[in-house]
Amino acid sequence: MTTDAFATDQQLPADEVASLLADRYGEAQPEDILSNAVIGRLLSHRSVRAFTADALPKNLLETLVAAAQSASTSSNLQVWSVVAVEEPSHKAELATLAGDQDFIRQAPLFLIWLADLSRVHALGKAHGAAVEGTEYLESFVLGVVDAALAAQNAVVALESLGLGAVYVGAIRNHPQQVSERLKLPPSVFPVFGLAIGYPDPQKPAFVKPRLPQAAVLHRETYDASHQPAAVETYDKVFEAFWQGQGLSHPLWSQQVLSRLGQAAALKGRDRLAEVARALGFPLR
Repeated sequence: MTTDAFATDQQLPADEVASLLADRYGEAQPEDILSNAVIGRLLSHRSVRAFTADALPKNLLETLVAAAQSASTSSNLQVWSVVAVEEPSHKAELATLAGDQDFIRQAPLFLIWLADLSRVHALGKAHGAAVEGTEYLESFVLGVVDAALAAQNAVVALESLGLGAVYVGAIRNHPQQVSERLKLPPSVFPVFGLAIGYPDPQKPAFVKPRLPQAAVLHRETYDASHQPAAVETYDKVFEAFWQGQGLSHPLWSQQVLSRLGQAAALKGRDRLAEVARALGFPLR
């Protein structure tokens, strides 16, 4: 029995857990898992790309940032920030830079999550102290990881309030232009966007299946022997998912090879190291 006031060991009904696992894994689901309302919420996550025009709750932004700031952060350095964009014309400009995806224009709130070492530089300047550590790749990675952890906390919070969201990696298609639009100082890098709003019931999003656990879970040491069978199984699950939507879609393995087969498929992101250096990250 837990003594944590916010923890619960109240299991979800077995049929509900089975349904959640079937949606998430298809035929490759684990036999059983522990469950509660929080785990159920996590398992039911889906990317929402269609939003209603309904106004967002008062104090939502502050709530999401509080959740985000409660995420773990390496050495408590907190080398991340977020820019909230609500002005329609500003969202439209960012949408154009991020693959011209219309749901960014449609979403009431668009958050740009940043790896932010500018505070460290400001502290160094104010105290006459060296900040040589910021010049290394490690510090850039710290900012990216911190931003990702913070954003996922925000997503869990917003979904618990009945909202939906989708991450937007296409912000990295044109990071310099995005930086200019957001007036980012040196040593700040736009890592990804997050479009937020109430899901449009006329265009529902669905839980997309994931790889079998055998593909990602290794016990004690790395073991790739299960990969071929796991990928083959997942290709079938992935195909069945899209057929269930009445859509034709490449197999997952084909999608991966297409997405990462050539630099051109990265849509400008093959220059990220060069751009990061231009934005103030030496990446030594």
